[in-house]
Amino acid sequence: MSYERFAYVYDYLMQDVPYDGWLEYVNRQAERHQGKRVLDIACGTGELSLRLARDGYDVTGVDLSQDMLTIAQEKASAQNVHIQLFQQDMSRLDSLGEYDIITIFCDSLNYLKDESDVKSTFKGVYRHLKQDGLFLFDVHSIFKMTQIFMNQTFTLTDDHVSYIWDCFPGEVPNSVEHELTFFVEDEETGQYERVEELHKQRTYPLLMIKEWLRGNGFEVLNITADFTEESPTDKSERIFFACKKK
Repeated sequence: MSYERFAYVYDYLMQDVPYDGWLEYVNRQAERHQGKRVLDIACGTGELSLRLARDGYDVTGVDLSQDMLTIAQEKASAQNVHIQLFQQDMSRLDSLGEYDIITIFCDSLNYLKDESDVKSTFKGVYRHLKQDGLFLFDVHSIFKMTQIFMNQTFTLTDDHVSYIWDCFPGEVPNSVEHELTFFVEDEETGQYERVEELHKQRTYPLLMIKEWLRGNGFEVLNITADFTEESPTDKSERIFFACKKK
């Protein structure tokens, strides 16, 4: 599938994702700190980066996929919004300058292979933050991985894009393998193209993540859940961390 088709499918399937919720979360945290220079890691096709830029932030986006970045740049140009974009692996961030705020949202950290990649990401974020800068990110909870995803099948059927999404236990604790089969309409022929993908996600106990953050020089300011300002419970699904570079 070409990047145009893939990005179309990605944005189509992500159209109900709460990007405005992440924007509001950043704004709430940023109220207590000075500085508007943001590094949006795992920015994908730029939906949050563009919202941040339109809200007055000076935004740089980073993603592993050049195809996603190409679409993000096309969106920015079409909307006359300025953002800088770079292709990098989040666990190997290098030479991107210093920022007041660094974000990793949409459970992107859960795609890292193992503990060493998470720690390496934290180290890279620390190097690219200004003193007292904010590091904001979210992860899937263990509850969501083991009780909501595990051994479940999700489906979507409409006129243009359909999918079958099967979730299986991963090879390590608190991990899930997502097998996705897409059926995407070719507008010229009216036929459907079948595309298969495998996504692997892994999460960790909150105490372990806090330990890694503190071990890499961060002060954990607050931990909240599900776009609220409430502390996580044993049924929370998305956990938010707000941290400061000490």
